[in-house]
Amino acid sequence: MNATLVAVALSLVSAAAYASAAVAQARLAGRTAPGTGTLRLLGSGAWWSAVGLNAGGALLHVAALKYGPLTLVQPLGALTLVAAVPLGARAAGRRVTTTEWRGTLLTLLGLGALLMTAGGSAPHETLSMVEALAVGAGTMAVVAGLSRPGARPGLRHAAASGITSGVASALTQTLTVAVTDHTAGPLFSWRLVVVAVLVSAFAMGGLLLSQTAYRGGLGAPLAVVTLANPVAAAAIGLALLGERLQGGTISLVPALLGTAAAVRGVILLSRAQAQTVPAAEAAVAGPAPSAPSRVVIKSPRAALHHEHGHLRRIRAGRS
Repeated sequence: MNATLVAVALSLVSAAAYASAAVAQARLAGRTAPGTGTLRLLGSGAWWSAVGLNAGGALLHVAALKYGPLTLVQPLGALTLVAAVPLGARAAGRRVTTTEWRGTLLTLLGLGALLMTAGGSAPHETLSMVEALAVGAGTMAVVAGLSRPGARPGLRHAAASGITSGVASALTQTLTVAVTDHTAGPLFSWRLVVVAVLVSAFAMGGLLLSQTAYRGGLGAPLAVVTLANPVAAAAIGLALLGERLQGGTISLVPALLGTAAAVRGVILLSRAQAQTVPAAEAAVAGPAPSAPSRVVIKSPRAALHHEHGHLRRIRAGRS
């Protein structure tokens, strides 16, 4: 079977697993207090279910990276958004809004344009020790900047999650090619040990960052993760792994247009999230209590006195 078709098929199943994991994480985030620590999450069965789904998606993703380049496999992760948005709406007991559909469609069209420019050959290049360390240090610096307190923490944490996951995929490809292609170097070396440690750290970091990002909702943060992931991986593939865009310099035009469409889609999903979250909170809170009616309760003596006064007024009127 053609290597490209194998990579696409594995990526499709991987995206389905990632979508289910994202919905599970979003539901867990909605039931978790903002100050909940990592140890509290480790004691949650829902957390481990999400971890299992993410692990399954990651294994399929690693297999796909064996048969396809980063510029092909990573944009296919956009299918996670296609499945996760309706799944998340169903889990919340509501319908997908028109704005959410428009945002999802624009994001997918944009990432589809990026996918058209991707190369199709199987990967052969790997990162050197110096390149792997430089990528790791640069990623840590970017994540530290995005994790600082400020406006829109959900979207910034989502961007950090997407970047770390994309970098982890790029480093994973180095491991996969080195293990399966003996011409890439010795099977066991300090370089591969360092790369394996970085992969583990960035994969877990991306998972925890996405858990934080989903506290404000699913649509917009997942769209940011879906967009940042292939961009980070493709940047490493183009700059360090010898990958090339199809069509040369001319392909930059659809790539830029695709990026603009994807960013517009993320903005729409962010607006939809801002509209659906207050509505969901109002539905959970229920209707506002009405003002209590005024009820006057009289003592028996006061009631008897009132009755006697009424009888006296009736007799006076007859006389």
